[in-house]
Amino acid sequence: MVCTPAENFNNSLTIASKPKNEAGLAPLLLTVLELVRQLMEAQVIRRMEEDLLSEPDLERAADSLQKLEEQILHLCEMFEVDPADLNINLGEIGTLLPSSGSYYPGQPSSRPSVLELLDRLLNTGIVVDGEIDLGIAQIDLIHAKLRLVLTSKPI
Repeated sequence: MVCTPAENFNNSLTIASKPKNEAGLAPLLLTVLELVRQLMEAQVIRRMEEDLLSEPDLERAADSLQKLEEQILHLCEMFEVDPADLNINLGEIGTLLPSSGSYYPGQPSSRPSVLELLDRLLNTGIVVDGEIDLGIAQIDLIHAKLRLVLTSKPI
């Protein structure tokens, strides 16, 4: 399934603009959207360099990434969030996103961001196996057994 941004997104979404101090979760959600956008962009670059994308696929991917970036910028404008502020400093771990122009997929970095680590994990693949018990008042109410395979390669 291929998802592409809506053609008239800017015209179809109307949300009252809020002052910066009242933006609430908007900066966080926009940062997560930007993380996903950059992660998809990194995967497109990897596939392009490995000649795994046809010319039409590459053009569609580039067009979709550009539209997604435009939508994120439009949302930033609506919520009065500076696009340069779409990042989270995670202390000793580093930042969620790399600084502009500092990361290229497959190239080593002296201080990798979370985006770079996720990109590398997707490129090599990872399996997470675990169990989660959710409950209240020391009563287990929900039990989940999870096995997650996360990769950018077909399984």
